Amino acid sequence: MRQRHLLLVKPLEPRILILRGQKVVLGSELAELYGVQVKRLNEQVKRNAGRFPHDFMFQPSQSEYRNLRSQIATSSLEHGGRRHLPFAFTEHGAVMAATVLNSQRAIKMSVFVVRAFVRLREMLSTNQKVASKLVELERRLKGHDAVIIEIIDAIRALMAHPHRKRRRIGFQVLAKAI
Repeated sequence: MRQRHLLLVKPLEPRILILRGQKVVLGSELAELYGVQVKRLNEQVKRNAGRFPHDFMFQPSQSEYRNLRSQIATSSLEHGGRRHLPFAFTEHGAVMAATVLNSQRAIKMSVFVVRAFVRLREMLSTNQKVASKLVELERRLKGHDAVIIEIIDAIRALMAHPHRKRRRIGFQVLAKAI
């Protein structure tokens, strides 16, 4: 029972991956979140295939999966790892999976999943705004570089001491020729 509560506290955002330009959650992560076995989740998805069009769920290719496996450190086949390609669920697919599982926990977790996708979308939006502000600032400063350099050179010229040869004050003694 204690482990379930810890699972709810664990954030979902790090589990959301970018695959084929879409934000997805792998079936194993979704099954853990919904409190079911991956086998049962896959069973329900296959039984309700009509509810999962390609924009809701897809299976990554072998090369995509190898790349994902290196990123998320999944064990190899030699050590009891996954034998089939996983399902990758988009935001809408994750919610649809909750409806086919039809348990109270799945329904609660579907709300959790949607909120995680929304937070991720907001974070990306914020980052894009900051990036555009930086680009604008760079553009503004580029034109001022030459002006700033001229001002600095003028200040240095004003600060520099003139190196004029001054006449000595007083009498000068001529050296006697012996």
